[in-house]
Amino acid sequence: MKTLRLSRASRSLTEYATELRDEVLLLTDRNRPVAAIVPLKGIDRESLALSSHPEFLALIARSRAEFRRGRTLTLDEMKETFSADRSPNQALQPASRARGGRRKSKRRARAARG
Repeated sequence: MKTLRLSRASRSLTEYATELRDEVLLLTDRNRPVAAIVPLKGIDRESLALSSHPEFLALIARSRAEFRRGRTLTLDEMKETFSADRSPNQALQPASRARGGRRKSKRRARAARG
């Protein structure tokens, strides 16, 4: 990983970015990291967006923790849990929630309380 102090940058960041091959360029201000220029060869926009999305990162962290605890499913269990009889427009949820066991949204819960 290369490091560049912003106070020492003598060219535009575009010029630095075009010189990257497979390295990350860490930008610092007063010796603190403030940004990074990362090569995006072979990375699509969806992967890039998900890689920093807090809810997705939390989902990955929960999944990894469950895996470490031995909570896994076989392919047959997965097929049963995420049943194929759902409509194509229905959000992918475990079968128990997809068949009407859906939680109320906060807005609907407040409206129901009056």
